[in-house]
Amino acid sequence: MESAEDILKGALLLEKRGKALYEASAAGATHAGVRELFLTLAQEEGRHIEVLSQAFASLARTGTLAPGSLGEAPPVAEEVLGAVRGEVEAASYEAAALYAAMALEERAVAYYTEAERKSSGEAKRLYGWLARWEQSHLDLLTALDQDLKQRVWFDQRFWPF
Repeated sequence: MESAEDILKGALLLEKRGKALYEASAAGATHAGVRELFLTLAQEEGRHIEVLSQAFASLARTGTLAPGSLGEAPPVAEEVLGAVRGEVEAASYEAAALYAAMALEERAVAYYTEAERKSSGEAKRLYGWLARWEQSHLDLLTALDQDLKQRVWFDQRFWPF
């Protein structure tokens, strides 16, 4: 069984990879709304890194994991979503980045859900919080992907007869 330290190390690596993906995706985005979405997601992953780093420091110092105040996942502004829905094209860099982000978020949700299942006390609370926050990212990205598919099907007239 993985130790609390190993789980935290895996979580930190997962979040740092997510932040790097979102920052690179923002830098490569050609549309302002898409860039803003990726920057927002990168900031949220940065928040996760801060919380996990505090928990790791607590574990190293005291032998117990204490993440401190967690708060709630902030909702992504509806105007950002509206802008993204109108900007992303099916065969674009942005669409590919959104798809890659979905895979990353799916992995994060699975990782944190499993870590929550294996943990207790403050660790369980931390991993449940992260699982819910990453699920909100996945739900957002999945909705954008579904919207994109519908637009492509409509534009290409892929509807059943």
